[in-house]
Amino acid sequence: MYKVANASEYLVITGASIPDIKIAKKAWILPGQSYTKFDVSPVNYTFEVQAMSAEKLPFVLPAVFTIGPRIDDDASLLKYAKLISPHDKLSHHVKELVQGIIEGETRVLAASMTMEEIFKGTKEFKQEVFEKVQLELNQFGLLIYNANVKQLVDVPGHEYFSYLGQKTQMEAANQAKVDVAEAKMKGEIGSKLRDGQTLQNAAKIDAETKIVATQRQGEGKKEEIKVRTDVKVFENQKEAEIAQVNADLAKKKAGWAKEAQVAEVEATKAVALRDAELQREVEQMNALTQIEKLKAEFLSKASVEYETKVQEANWELYKKQKAAEAYLFEKQKEAEAQKASAEAAFYARKQIVDGDLYAKKKEAEGLVALAEAQGTYLRTLLDSLGGNYSALRDYLMINGGMYQEIAKINAEAVRGLQPKISIWTSGSGDGGGDGAMKEVAGVYKMLPPLFKTVHEQTGMLPPTWMGTLNHDPSTNN
Repeated sequence: MYKVANASEYLVITGASIPDIKIAKKAWILPGQSYTKFDVSPVNYTFEVQAMSAEKLPFVLPAVFTIGPRIDDDASLLKYAKLISPHDKLSHHVKELVQGIIEGETRVLAASMTMEEIFKGTKEFKQEVFEKVQLELNQFGLLIYNANVKQLVDVPGHEYFSYLGQKTQMEAANQAKVDVAEAKMKGEIGSKLRDGQTLQNAAKIDAETKIVATQRQGEGKKEEIKVRTDVKVFENQKEAEIAQVNADLAKKKAGWAKEAQVAEVEATKAVALRDAELQREVEQMNALTQIEKLKAEFLSKASVEYETKVQEANWELYKKQKAAEAYLFEKQKEAEAQKASAEAAFYARKQIVDGDLYAKKKEAEGLVALAEAQGTYLRTLLDSLGGNYSALRDYLMINGGMYQEIAKINAEAVRGLQPKISIWTSGSGDGGGDGAMKEVAGVYKMLPPLFKTVHEQTGMLPPTWMGTLNHDPSTNN
């Protein structure tokens, strides 16, 4: 069975596979196990504790304690589950347990204090009771959530607090009578004293008024001069701050111009480097294309000559690569020289940088816009071609005239090989008879030019039983 406790409850499970007890909010109850639920919500306990002070004066301490299990500590929950949870938290047993602890600690504490200390130090007395009771409740897994100690009350037959209140009232009444008589005496004396002081103070005030008026005029002039001085100092400070801000702005503008120039030089060199790399790739593709075409068209002699041309092409490519690297190195050095020159001329250009800043920013914005437009153009082409990178490359090569250049280079390569081309046929139909003999005659007419072509291309002669070649130049067709 699967059991779930309510929000303010816990399950206590014992039995098979549980050494002691197990506390959970929800759990499976296996065969051989038993469970019970206990409530952890706090309960209010109201007591009237009778205690006696150090002077043997009895009194009653009304108190309300809000007590419940300590749910933030597993060990306290285990103690509560073992000792208290078998009983109802409102039962007489639990109430007597809590009341016994509270009364015992309160009486012990009250016996060590005088009535005056208890009465004047109610807050400290309450805190002492709270701490000592909590120490005893810890062994049962209980926690004092709140403790409210009411006003101390007399025990019937021992009216200490009542007499103390009467004493305070009488003292207050007597003090009031004395205060009234003293006030009346002070009033009569004060009346005569005030009349004389009025005449004296009038003359004194007239003299002091003239002195104060003169002092006020001088202080007014001093304050006016001081205000003018402060205003002038404030204006000078603000002018200095404005000058500092203008100087900082000029420095930032010069730095931006410098960064724009460096970025422009780096962009130019990057384009040149990329152009050289693309040129190298094109030449490599051209060389591969030539190799495949020559292998398909020519025999061994052409292959040998082709390999020679490939080596020459590689040599040319190597020279071009070195030239490109030298050109790049030269441009890099030029860029470094330009950068050094720009730094040297920085102070001179700082005076006119305000005018050039706008133009450079617009030029940089134009380069950015051009790069964005080229990127948009390539993305649009790639999207139009369905994301086919090969088709995009072919289109750019066709649009850039790359295939025309490749054809031109191939033609130049073939012309440089100087191939020997022979054109021969089976005859024009003259002679040889008709029918089957005509076909045989045609075959025999094909043999001499065939042997000659093989001999010219490879240097091989036909066997003697097939015939011999005629070296007479007049017989060449």
